[in-house]
Amino acid sequence: MTYSHSTGTANRLLPPFGRVLCAMVTPFTPAGESLDLDRAANLATDLLAGGCDGLVLNGTTGESPTTTDAEKSTLIRAVREAVGGSAVLVAGVGTADTAHTVALARQAEESGADGLLVVPPYYSRPPQTSVEAHFRRVADATGLPLAVYDIPGRTGTRVEPQTMLRLAEHPRIVAVKDCAYDLLGSTKVIGRTSLAYYSGAEEMNLPLYAVGGAGCISTAANVAPGAVRAVLDAFDAGDTEEAARLNRRLLPLVELMMAAGLPGTVTAKALLDAGPVREPLQPAGRETADGLRRAYEELTALSPR
Repeated sequence: MTYSHSTGTANRLLPPFGRVLCAMVTPFTPAGESLDLDRAANLATDLLAGGCDGLVLNGTTGESPTTTDAEKSTLIRAVREAVGGSAVLVAGVGTADTAHTVALARQAEESGADGLLVVPPYYSRPPQTSVEAHFRRVADATGLPLAVYDIPGRTGTRVEPQTMLRLAEHPRIVAVKDCAYDLLGSTKVIGRTSLAYYSGAEEMNLPLYAVGGAGCISTAANVAPGAVRAVLDAFDAGDTEEAARLNRRLLPLVELMMAAGLPGTVTAKALLDAGPVREPLQPAGRETADGLRRAYEELTALSPR
C-alpha cells in the first residue's frame, strides 16, 4: 500500500494517505443541532480540488467529542458519496474506551473509510504497555491501515518512541500524526521504521518533512489548502529556499488559527461557511474573526488558496 513519489530531486516513499490531508471541520446547520451534509460534501470536494490528497473526518477539528456515533457514520458516508473512490478518507475513531474505539473503527470501515486515526486513551493515562495493547486491539479489529495520533498535550499520555518502534511491527499500523513536539524522537523512529510521519502541528510541517516525514494533517488546509501544499511541493522540487519562503508566508495565518488560544475548529469555522461550533466550544469573537479574515486575505492575495 506504499508508492513512490518523485518530483524534481526528491524521491520518497509515501503511504496511501498521500502528503497533504485536511483535518476537516464538520459543518452543522445554523442551530448546530444537525449535520449539514450538503455543506460537508461541498467543502470536501473543494478541499480536494484545492490541493488536498485526502481528508480526516471526525477528528478533533471535526468536533468528534460532540458528535454522536451515528453522526460520525453519516458524515463518512455522505463525504464518500460526494468525492467518490479516488480520495483518501481517514476516520478519527479514538476514545478513552478501547471497546468503544473498536466499535467506531468497525463502523468507519463499514461506512467507507480508507484508514483510521486513533489517539491513546485519554484522561486515564495508561502505562505504555496498555497504550500498546490498545492500538494493537484496534488495529486487529479491521482491515484498514491505522495512524497513531500522538498528542500528549490533549490526551495526557505520550506514545513513547520505544512504543512506536514496537507498534511499527504491526502490519496495519502504518502512520503517525505527530503532535508530540519531539523532533529528535520522531526522527529516530522515522529512521528505524517504515512508519509515515505526518505533522499535526502546522509550524512543524516543513521541519518534519525535511527529516523524512510523509506530509501533514492540517487544520489550516480547511481555508488554505493550496498554500499548505505549496510548501511541500517546493521542497519536493528541490527548492528549499522557496519552501522556506512559502512557509514564512503562511505563518501569520497559522499563528492566528493555531496559537492564539482558541481551538483550530473555532478559528477555521470563523473563516468558513460551515455553521456554528458545538458547546462547550464558543464561536470566535468579532475582533478575532476580523484578524483572521485580514490574515487570510493577505495570504490569498499573494499565494494559491
